[in-house]
Amino acid sequence: MFNRHVSKLLTNLISNRSIHTTRNKCKEFENPILRTLRILREDFTRLQGPSENDIERERALMGVFPRHADVVIIGGGAIGSSIAYWLKEKTSKEGIRVVVIEKDMTYSKCTTLLSAGGLHQQFSLPENVQLSLYGAEFLRTLKKRFGPGADIQYCPQGHLILADEEGAQRIIDNNFIERELGVINQILTKNQLQQKFPWMNVTDVELACLGLEKHGWFDPWALLSVVRYGAAHLGAQYVEGEVVDFLFRDSEEYIGEGMDDNPYKAVNEVVVKMPDGEHKTMEFAFCVIAAGLQSSELAQLAKIGTGSGMLSVRLPIEKRDRYVFSFDCPESPPGINTPMTVDHSGLYFRRNGLGGSFIAGVSPCDDAELSLDEYFRDKVCPVLQNRVPAFSSIKVKNSWRGSYEHNGFDDSGIIGPHPYYHNLYLATGFSGFGIQQAPAIGRAAAELILDGDFKTIDLTRFGFDRLIVDKPMYETTVV
Repeated sequence: MFNRHVSKLLTNLISNRSIHTTRNKCKEFENPILRTLRILREDFTRLQGPSENDIERERALMGVFPRHADVVIIGGGAIGSSIAYWLKEKTSKEGIRVVVIEKDMTYSKCTTLLSAGGLHQQFSLPENVQLSLYGAEFLRTLKKRFGPGADIQYCPQGHLILADEEGAQRIIDNNFIERELGVINQILTKNQLQQKFPWMNVTDVELACLGLEKHGWFDPWALLSVVRYGAAHLGAQYVEGEVVDFLFRDSEEYIGEGMDDNPYKAVNEVVVKMPDGEHKTMEFAFCVIAAGLQSSELAQLAKIGTGSGMLSVRLPIEKRDRYVFSFDCPESPPGINTPMTVDHSGLYFRRNGLGGSFIAGVSPCDDAELSLDEYFRDKVCPVLQNRVPAFSSIKVKNSWRGSYEHNGFDDSGIIGPHPYYHNLYLATGFSGFGIQQAPAIGRAAAELILDGDFKTIDLTRFGFDRLIVDKPMYETTVV
């Protein structure tokens, strides 16, 4: 009885306009008596039972399927989880409701697992340089953001790109853009390269670019795990299921001149196939397709690429094969200062630990019918042995075959709203360097949704509109 009377008294006091300070004023100007009364009222409220927000949070923790979300993100990989993290980081636990739909919570086929985890800023497009620069800054402050346990095993040994005579000018042109944006790297002639890395055969190398600061590699799976944990800790809910359809409703919204006479169909629900086969629907205010290889198929469910007008242009996300090989160099291996090295043939290799272990990777364009052992013997091993004579007796320890997302239109990522739908966003097509750019991509997508525009890095040129007007954004540095 006493608690009920005191709670009522406190409520009346705080709601009294003669002494109540408005919520718009900063907390430091809040009357200290009122602050004490407000805290007491909140304590009494907690004793009386959980609020609606508390109940919703508990349901999320228990895995209850949500029937509505402010933002639905399809794809819980590095980019999808980064978007979820930034949306919650900018709005807090009590902010918007973010739901991530991931069809495989084991991530057994996630492209992140096949990534070499390269960190570099050697690109031909300023946007990619800026995205990767912020990726490096995000990794540098990871422990401050997520705690001392956030370890991604970063190795700051640099990133080296080799060019033959044909590609030398491209190295020079890219270097001018990179240095203008603050990248610390160095152009090396053939002689300088030989002096710096005497274990390397440079006879067919014209120039090289060595990234000095913020270049190296890290554990991609560790980064995904950290960002995913961060998103969930801030209140994002992860749901295991596969999106199999979108639902639409008629809308009287005005789209603009030049559109079809057909009524505008707004997309506002997803149909999710649960692990047990049951289909459930979820309404949303905004939806982001960040599903990697499945992005194109999901876009078709929203009639992108199968409709008319703006909807006649498909999302050109294609599968690109990637092979990764692990091998040992038992005698006189390249030293600990060996950078991640990208050969002008497209093959890369780097150290794997402190011993004589290495990994090498390549995205094959032909002869994909060869087995992994055959491909290594016929295609990879000759390139490695030509570049590093110490690799003359290497043998494969392990190998992986997989695929990653590739934008067949111009090799560059696609981010932003679809021009037909005001609430359907895309964040896909960032190829093999999507893992290092995921922190900046997630931040950019959150800015678009929450602020209506890019606030930090202007990625307007990476929008879907360029596909409609046929204005490709070619990235020449694709590994």
